[in-house]
Amino acid sequence: MNEQIEPATDEGFEAILEYLKETRGFDFTGYKRSSLMRRVGRRMSVISCEDYGDYLDHLQANSDEFGALFNTILINVTNFFRDPDAWDYLQSDIVPMILAERSPDDQIRVWSAGCASGEEAYSLAIVLAEVLGLEQFRQRVKIYATDVDEEALAQARQAAYTAKDMEDLPSEYVQRYFEHTAGRYVFHKDLRRSVIFGRNDLVQDAPISRIDLLVCRNTLMYFTADTQTNILRKLHFALVPRGVLFMGKAEMLLSHSRIFDPVNLRYRIFRKVPTAIAGASPFGHPLIPERRSSLDQIDELRALTFDSNPVAQVVVTADDALALANQQAQQIFTLTDRDIGRPLRDLEISYRPVELRSYIEQVRNERRAVRVKDVEWQRGPGEVLALELHISPLISLSDDILGVSVVFHDVTTNHRLLAELATANRQRENAYEELQSTTEELETTNEELQSTVEELETTNEELQSTNEELETTNEELQSTVEELETTNEELQSTNEELETTNEELQSTNDELQTINNTLRDRTSELDDVNEFLESVLTSLQAGVVVVDQQMRVVAWNAGAEDLWGLRSEEAEGEHLLNLDIGLPVAELRPVVRPALADASFTEQIVLEAVNRRGRSVTVRIACGALRNRRGESAGAILVMETLDGISDALPEVKQGTARGDGDRR
Repeated sequence: MNEQIEPATDEGFEAILEYLKETRGFDFTGYKRSSLMRRVGRRMSVISCEDYGDYLDHLQANSDEFGALFNTILINVTNFFRDPDAWDYLQSDIVPMILAERSPDDQIRVWSAGCASGEEAYSLAIVLAEVLGLEQFRQRVKIYATDVDEEALAQARQAAYTAKDMEDLPSEYVQRYFEHTAGRYVFHKDLRRSVIFGRNDLVQDAPISRIDLLVCRNTLMYFTADTQTNILRKLHFALVPRGVLFMGKAEMLLSHSRIFDPVNLRYRIFRKVPTAIAGASPFGHPLIPERRSSLDQIDELRALTFDSNPVAQVVVTADDALALANQQAQQIFTLTDRDIGRPLRDLEISYRPVELRSYIEQVRNERRAVRVKDVEWQRGPGEVLALELHISPLISLSDDILGVSVVFHDVTTNHRLLAELATANRQRENAYEELQSTTEELETTNEELQSTVEELETTNEELQSTNEELETTNEELQSTVEELETTNEELQSTNEELETTNEELQSTNDELQTINNTLRDRTSELDDVNEFLESVLTSLQAGVVVVDQQMRVVAWNAGAEDLWGLRSEEAEGEHLLNLDIGLPVAELRPVVRPALADASFTEQIVLEAVNRRGRSVTVRIACGALRNRRGESAGAILVMETLDGISDALPEVKQGTARGDGDRR
């Protein structure tokens, strides 16, 4: 994608972007300045602001302006099966190709990034349901649809569209996948459960992992070239080996051909290159952000370093597929580039030199490294290798296991050295025994010579010659003894070095064991605290709801379930004001919002509602701030109790009235 020259911006405009990032969590600094300035200028003309400083003052004084500004900046242009030819090709060629590379029981994970009001996500659901069939779709498919616009996500979760929205959708799809209710077309509920909506900022947030098909259409064109590069690295990280990326017709990946291969350039469909190693973190923090050429050099250095490592190493994905194998591993285990991406069970390395899959499964389950010692492998005729395997889990920042690293240390030399040391010790003992025997023989000979000294006096010359020969032999034996002593000292020094190395390894192992025990104790303490908190919330008869700073439900006790008929797993994670219960949740905003800002805030209101049995009840709701250890507000706690025969004379309690609130979260 060609880098575009951005227009100069003044400090006032940058101050607006920084204020939006600090107060509302929206980071627009990666967006193209020309588009941003045009849209902000459009909003300024509506409210008659002449410069950026005045508009920043207006934002600070009017909280309602945020919603109008975000609606102006975040252009949600989408519809069902946008660019029909590309979608037809996706359905007829790409999806069958993805399914053919997976077993019939494998789950299919799809990510729609920048889904806007949901038409793209439901288009994906229709395509997969058409190819798989409805039953297989329900069992195997998970579609994750994300966007930065909360209002668009709220509309997408409703899965309800007008007749105008359905104009481009074939009539057979409308009849098969939608229900006509109250003048709107609603996507079938049993298929809707496979589509999960959530907020994700492609610039700041971590990507969803293990994705088979990633759809990000006409989204990158709003970002600068550097931001596009960081986002594409995240998308590359999110995909499984040989995963598919489906982009919009206004986008290209010409400068990223090293990490994506084109499948069909006309329809902007690409495939992940499994062996590519990104030069930056998948979470958007480049190692050297000044120049892209430096990033490319870092990429190459990473790849060359891994490939030239003298120790054989392979990496297996979470789906048990071979992801990486350096040059040493390819040479030892006869692997080729065509083996990259293949299931581990289909490769000889999975069971030779050792049954590898059981150890990999153990590492995944226990989430800790495993060392396998004393593995002997008959590599070829007359060649036996001694190996030591280090198998380690690869855990992401989000605590997901991305894969497993297997390192094969060749300890053949150490084993051979130990064998030679044992042989040398045996030879030394044999030489000592021979020397002892020779000494005894010399003593016997000396006695015999002494006993026959009188007989040898006549042959003194011969005896003198024999003595000289014996002296020469004795010197040679003495030299042999000295050489043996030197060899023994060298062997002793080698043995001491090996013992020192063993002690260092043992010390390292003890430290790792201590760390592991500490983590296990912390986990147990956390489980006890969670169990205690669950017991407290379950024991309370009143309905208790806890929300975070974004007004998302983080706790929903049994009393709330009994009162409103909504289970905790259905409520937790949802926006409080989006809950479909008998309580007019919109009227909670005036008491919840102050509690999110003021740690000392408490308030009570009384509302008319309908409980889960359909009976009209009067509910008293006490709202207070959820304070953290620093005494700041970290959320809000709402306690709900039904009142029988409540009177109008409650001066200390606010009576709730139905009213709309146009604030946009």
